[in-house]
Amino acid sequence: MKKWKFYKKKSRWSSALLGLALLSIGIAVPTAVKAQDDPPTRVARLGYLEGSVSFQPAGTGDWIGAVPNRPMSTGDQLWSDAESRAELQLGSAAIRLSENTGISLLNLDDHTVQVQLSAGTINVRVRRLRSDDDFEIDTPNLAFNIADPGSYRVQVAEDGSLTIISVRAGDGDVTGGGQAYSMQAGQVGYFDGTNYLNADVEPIDEPDQFDLWVEGRDHRYEISRSAQYLSPDVVGYEDLDDYGYWQDDPGYGHIWFPNRVEYGWAPYHTGHWAWIDPWGYTWVDDAPWGYAPFHYGRWVFVAGRWGWVAGPPAQPPVYAPALVVFVGGGGGWGGNVGWFPLGPREVYVPTYPVSQAYMTQVNVSSTTVNVTQVTTIYNTTIINKTTTITNVTYANRTVPGAVVAVPQGSFAGGQPVAKAAVKVTPQQIAAAPVSAHVAVNPTRDSVLGGRASTAGHVAAPPAAVMNRQVVAKKTPPPPPVPFEKKQAAMATHPGQPLPREQLASLRPPSAMRPAVKVAPPAPKPVKPPSGHPSPAAVAAKSGQPAPAAQPAPAARPGQPAPAARPAPAPATAKEPLRPANPPAAAPHPAQPAPAQPAHPAAPPKQPPAQPNRAPAPEPNRPPAAQPNRAPAPQPHPATPPPQQQHPPAAAAKPAAPPPKQPPKPQTPEEKKKQEQQKPQGE
Repeated sequence: MKKWKFYKKKSRWSSALLGLALLSIGIAVPTAVKAQDDPPTRVARLGYLEGSVSFQPAGTGDWIGAVPNRPMSTGDQLWSDAESRAELQLGSAAIRLSENTGISLLNLDDHTVQVQLSAGTINVRVRRLRSDDDFEIDTPNLAFNIADPGSYRVQVAEDGSLTIISVRAGDGDVTGGGQAYSMQAGQVGYFDGTNYLNADVEPIDEPDQFDLWVEGRDHRYEISRSAQYLSPDVVGYEDLDDYGYWQDDPGYGHIWFPNRVEYGWAPYHTGHWAWIDPWGYTWVDDAPWGYAPFHYGRWVFVAGRWGWVAGPPAQPPVYAPALVVFVGGGGGWGGNVGWFPLGPREVYVPTYPVSQAYMTQVNVSSTTVNVTQVTTIYNTTIINKTTTITNVTYANRTVPGAVVAVPQGSFAGGQPVAKAAVKVTPQQIAAAPVSAHVAVNPTRDSVLGGRASTAGHVAAPPAAVMNRQVVAKKTPPPPPVPFEKKQAAMATHPGQPLPREQLASLRPPSAMRPAVKVAPPAPKPVKPPSGHPSPAAVAAKSGQPAPAAQPAPAARPGQPAPAARPAPAPATAKEPLRPANPPAAAPHPAQPAPAQPAHPAAPPKQPPAQPNRAPAPEPNRPPAAQPNRAPAPQPHPATPPPQQQHPPAAAAKPAAPPPKQPPKPQTPEEKKKQEQQKPQGE
């Protein structure tokens, strides 16, 4: 108890000092930027992996093994291989990938989520959506914009010819081929074609295994006990329930304590560092719960154990790459880099270019801090680049085991910290300078992170899939600058991400995303037709490959070019497919039917099985709709029907006895004789 009071008293004393003190910066600090150049306040967390999942960081061409808790942002790509699944968490939304599915994050900022789905199936669960938010999913033939919170499933055929959208809750709009359709809850839509978007909508199907798995993941979020202690947009808080507990403290409020850690455990010790633009060096923790406590809030050491204090629940959370203070990061500490976690009420100074508004928000959203204090530190360390007080006492700097250090090469190489850690004494820690960031230039391994050695040795999507062009409604930002170009430019200020203007200068003026085609303007969305599926949609329902489309007929002078003519539709459950060679026409009634030889020992012959007959409809699934096929012309009543229009002959019956022969005509003599032989009275 005395020890707990000592640390509590010491923490309050250091917090009071911070009201006047300024962060001691021994190396260059980031410059001030305009608010529009601030980095996004949110990223996507790679929160769940199952099977073989590969990841390609933005600005690289290497596919590596994905790791949990890796933050993802604009330009990153993800591939879920056969019998695999993955989940991305955005706080207000979640994106789940089924097997053989590839996505790219075309754009991810505070108001936009733009996902490229090249092939496979994803489910998007949107919990909150503001009026100025854009949530767009781009496929090879359409752009789907989510309009309201709900549950949405988007599936792209293997060859990219068909997009199927299922809306279990919510509504959205489909844009493509100069057309726009609206979709509502309880509908599944089939869309194929590029220049002209064929559409058909039906009642939604029963959930399959992927849908049920998605519901289970949603359930974890809905029943989370941690939701009452922090903002609902804090990413990954539902994972805290199974690995710790909450406890109230009179000095810090609600504290979460991990209960599945080893003796002597400390925050930011089990994981690795990765370079992720535009934030720079980012902490990636190994623990299943290790996301929210390392990118939001503060850590405190009370009663001999570490606990995490979340930010005020009423404040929208702002993502931070790592809420730490670096020790000896300038290269003068024996070639090592050390760090320790920030405590409650301590100001975080970003290592990347930010505006004053951003620095204020990233602090007030993650801890209780005086806004005037944040402004003073911003003006001193970022605007003026000077300090007035160099001796700042941090609550966690002197906690036994709080500081961990690794060689600079291990730090920049994304190596596991627990294995690369070097021993440092309290005297070395006290004498080393503290800094907001590390003056170590990143390498290729810094970008790839802890799985750099797997490059070229993991399952990667087919090039035809990831390079497939998609349709977008909103123009995405230019493609990311290759890391090699940025690395040379960062050498002048090691360890600091490039400002946006300097980054743009490294990109060719004509740089565009070759795999994105912006959809032409479309009229106001209308309801898609029902009961008129295209051949591709019919094939998708029956499990058959989609038939090739017929070339479009030539346009008449002065008329627009007609759309390509679809191939003949395959069979459906309602209308069996007619065979390619129809049976011979039945004989005309005026002609005698040919004799059928009957064999007493053999059963009558059955008609041959029809080729390409559609399977029976699945249980609990509405019958497949009929193709939009015009009815066959009927003959005029006054015209005798042609011979081939008669129905085919009925099945063979047992041979009937031959008809009786008609009596032979009688001569007059024979007739007279027959009359004389009749009995009397007849």
